[in-house]
Amino acid sequence: MEMVNISKEEYERMKIQLSRLRELEKIDFDLVRQFKNSLEDLKSGKVKKVA
Repeated sequence: MEMVNISKEEYERMKIQLSRLRELEKIDFDLVRQFKNSLEDLKSGKVKKVA
């Protein structure tokens, strides 16, 4: 196995990035896509008010 030396600052930055990526894995992108499409429908007037 090869070893790579990096600065502590770089190591800490990489840890933060990894943490952010793990949070992104929890997002349901299909739900976000549906929400986005619904907003676009509202903006374009494709939704009818139901009483």
